[in-house]
Amino acid sequence: MVVETTPPPMHAGQLRVPVGAVRALVAEQFPRWAGLPVRPVRAEGTVNAVFRLGEELGARFPLAPGDVRAVREQLRAEAAATRELRGGTRVPVPEPVALGEPGHGYPLPWSVQTWLPGATASAEDPGASPAFARDLAGFVADVRAVGTRGRTFSRDGRGGDLRRHDGWVRTCLRESGGLLDVPRLRRLWERLRDLPRTAPDAMTHGDLVPGNVLVRDGRLAGVLDCGGLGPADPALDLVAAWHLLEAGPRRVLRRELGCGDLEWERGRAWALEQSLGLVWYYAVTNPVLSRTGRRTLERVLADEDATAGAVRPR
Repeated sequence: MVVETTPPPMHAGQLRVPVGAVRALVAEQFPRWAGLPVRPVRAEGTVNAVFRLGEELGARFPLAPGDVRAVREQLRAEAAATRELRGGTRVPVPEPVALGEPGHGYPLPWSVQTWLPGATASAEDPGASPAFARDLAGFVADVRAVGTRGRTFSRDGRGGDLRRHDGWVRTCLRESGGLLDVPRLRRLWERLRDLPRTAPDAMTHGDLVPGNVLVRDGRLAGVLDCGGLGPADPALDLVAAWHLLEAGPRRVLRRELGCGDLEWERGRAWALEQSLGLVWYYAVTNPVLSRTGRRTLERVLADEDATAGAVRPR
C-alpha cells in the first residue's frame, strides 16, 4: 500500500499531484502501462513531481501552474534537448518516451521517460572520489563537444552575464542573515561578478547539482534533467566542482578539463550565485536542497584563500 505524503509547497500556487490521479492518467492515456505500480518519488528537484512507473519508467508532472500550450511546448523542447544529448555523451541520460495530457484534476501536460538506476549524489556522496571526478570531467567535455551549431545564449537564467544576477544575489544575502557568513560572501561576490568573459558560448547541461547526478559504486552512473541543454558560458557546468567534489577531486576535475584561472573562478561565481538561493529559499520546503547549497558555499569559501587575487577583473 502506498501512503501519500504532502510535503510543504515549495512555491506559491504549487500544484498537487495525487497518486490516484497519476494512476488514472496513465491507465487512460497509455493503457499498455495500466498494470504497472505507481510510486511517488521524494525527489530533490523543485520543478516536477516524480513518480516511478514499474521498474523502467518515470513520470514527471510540472508543479508550477502555467499555460497548457506553453507547458506542452516546453516539455517537447526538453525532450528534444535530451535526445540531442543522448547522442553525444557516453554517460547514461533518460530517454524521452511519451507526452501526456491534462486530466483527472491535473491541469497540465506531463512526460514519461526511462528510469535510470543509481542513487543521487545527495544520497551516495561521491565527493572524495578522484575516479568520479574524472567521470564528471568526461561528461562535461562530452556536453561541450555536442556543439552549439551557431546557437547562442538567449535565456534569462544562469549562463550569461554574471552581473545581471547582482540583484538576485543581493536579495539572497539579505534573506540569509543568521544562516550564512553574509559579509564574507558579499565581498567574494563583489569580486567574482566582474570577472571578464572571454570564451564563446559552449553547450552546457546547466544544472549539475547532486540531485541530478546518479552514482553507483563511487562512479558516475547517469545524469538527469537534461532538458536545459543549451549554449551558455562554458564555466557554467563547473558549478559541479563545488556542488559535488571535495578539494582533491576538484583539482582532478580542473586538470582533466584544462581550466585556466579565469574560467575556474567564473565557475566558482556561478556556484556561489546558485547556492545562495538554495539555502534560504528551501530551508523549510526542501531541506536536502538547502543543505546542498550550504555545503557548496562552504567549499566555495574554502577555496577563497587559495584563489583570491589570482584573477582580477579588468
